[in-house]
Amino acid sequence: MSLYKRLRGTEEEGPATELAPEPSRAERLRLLVQQRLAADMAEASPNGEAWKEEVRERISALLRDEPDLGPLERETLVATLYAQVVGLGPLQPLIEDPSISEIMVNGSAQVYVERAGRLQRTSVRFRDDKEILELIERIVAPLGRRIDESSPMVDARLRDGSRVNAIIPPLALRGPSLTIRKFPERAMTMEDLERLGSVSAGMVDLLRAAVRGRLNIVVSGGTASGKTTLLNSLSAFIPDGERIVTIEDAAELRLQQDHVVSLETRPANLEGRGEVSIRQLVRNALRMRPDRIVVGEVRAGEALDMLQAMNTGHDGSLTTVHANAPRDVLSRIETMVLMAGFELPVRAIREQIASALDLVVHAQRMRDGSRRVTHITEVQGMEGEVIVLQDLFRYRPGDGFAPTGLRPRFLERLELYGHTVDPRIFQPGAARDV
Repeated sequence: MSLYKRLRGTEEEGPATELAPEPSRAERLRLLVQQRLAADMAEASPNGEAWKEEVRERISALLRDEPDLGPLERETLVATLYAQVVGLGPLQPLIEDPSISEIMVNGSAQVYVERAGRLQRTSVRFRDDKEILELIERIVAPLGRRIDESSPMVDARLRDGSRVNAIIPPLALRGPSLTIRKFPERAMTMEDLERLGSVSAGMVDLLRAAVRGRLNIVVSGGTASGKTTLLNSLSAFIPDGERIVTIEDAAELRLQQDHVVSLETRPANLEGRGEVSIRQLVRNALRMRPDRIVVGEVRAGEALDMLQAMNTGHDGSLTTVHANAPRDVLSRIETMVLMAGFELPVRAIREQIASALDLVVHAQRMRDGSRRVTHITEVQGMEGEVIVLQDLFRYRPGDGFAPTGLRPRFLERLELYGHTVDPRIFQPGAARDV
């Protein structure tokens, strides 16, 4: 007897319970196969390619005795069920699309993606909010996280490293919301960014020397401006043979060097204990004999520990900060230092910032969806109560990338590390790369 007939009921087994509205035949099959599959594979270990292949074979076998299913319908149903068990259900085709960088689920009827920097609404739908909740649970459960009414927000990541944020009712008023920032298959290099028009050749030359010459660099920008991509690209310039410690909320950096120690924060457990913050990890990293410390993003009191590390011999450090302009970076870091809980005079904080930071690399998302480095700015020190900044390169729509004509003060320091920069790249017009 076919699965469909068993589900609907026969004269021998009695009539099926009336449902209103009655699910479609494909939906009935899908639900029953899911139940059978869960029972058949209860003891299986959900890991590895062998398990995935076994899931596909079991699904095919369960649908094999459905005479009314055409080849195309059967193939579609197998793919759908496989994605729901092994992948991310309706979102699996979007995950597999390399042109999509972000997926945004706003309830069961709205799924948007970001493609080439632009938001697009897709035809993807969920059956209902329950299906979204099941998907979220499937993502967070293996990581030891939970999401429910008492804890309605969660950050997690997929096996490929893609970053996931979920928020559910009662905080999300229109149904569960799920955002996935996809992890690219290959980390972008600075050469890739130059080819895409995100930076100019002169800027790349300067940044390469700045990283190799152990300058402390902050990458700044707004949401989705490409800060993490830029940080990852800059880290590729770190010479082999140095011990690098990376610290992140959700591991996204993909450093190519051999000697890398990757640390990741941990949220509190179900009892509200066991949380490990970025600040704790920064403090611990200082005891690990790092040559470089790379912090995915500073958001709070860890900014003070990062500045102290930069000022006590851990030069060559890299991090990112949310800010709308290079000058805003300084005020943001001031505010974050105050969040550390110490009563420090503002001037003392600014002196720490001015002596710790060497360079601010600011990225911005343009109206057409492209991302560009709009400023490379040197932190020159203090004058009175103000930290002095000097733009070295700027990008202006219509004019493109151009040096300001000013030479940085740190060129001699770079030469001490054996790294020189062609001074012609700082000449207006000579190194222009539109």
